[in-house]
Amino acid sequence: MLTFIIYNDRIKYKPKGVKYMSKYYSINEFSKILGVSAQTLRKWDNNNKLHPHHTSSNGYRYYSHEQLNQVMNIKPNLDRKIIGYCRVSSNKQKDDLQRQIENMQMYLTAQGKPFEIISDIGSGINYKKKGLRELIKLISQNKVDKVVVLYKDRLLRFGYELVEYIASLYNCEIEIIDNTEKSEQQELVEDLVQIITVFSCKLQGKRANKARKLVKELIERSDEDDKVN
Repeated sequence: MLTFIIYNDRIKYKPKGVKYMSKYYSINEFSKILGVSAQTLRKWDNNNKLHPHHTSSNGYRYYSHEQLNQVMNIKPNLDRKIIGYCRVSSNKQKDDLQRQIENMQMYLTAQGKPFEIISDIGSGINYKKKGLRELIKLISQNKVDKVVVLYKDRLLRFGYELVEYIASLYNCEIEIIDNTEKSEQQELVEDLVQIITVFSCKLQGKRANKARKLVKELIERSDEDDKVN
């Protein structure tokens, strides 16, 4: 029989499908995080493999965050840090990257807690960026308490929810400073521009020129629509 101690930290982030954030997980929440069925957890309880932290008076099982850490072999780390992540798409935007870093430093300094800045130059659909890989590595080592980004798409244009889910497994929060919602058309144009730009880099000659021309037209049309609206 396993014995567990109550873990006092509150869960600040949750994977998709978890309805609320609490110090304890319901059996359905706990099963979704572990990737097993609720029935499997009931069997583990009956077979003395893993008992819930406690059972409510109406018979509902609840699991603690420390149990999650132990099941996933995650050791609590009291020296976790805050990381500000900054990114631009190309070397031509280095000035913008520097402004991002400066703004991030000012924002995090005002929080009054130790922090580190990780920056990247690369497309939002490039998953091999050095900084992004380092960030995910630190999260998986349970060394990050919070990741701060200026905009949601600075982290990743596609796949943000996956990184969010990975972070939630290590009780790591992702904070987005500017949550301004974009129109569906604006998001679609930005996504298309990113995709075409990435693939045009692999093309040569006339095909590459056509791709660059298409990107230019998409941007110009988007700017015209913004002026009209």
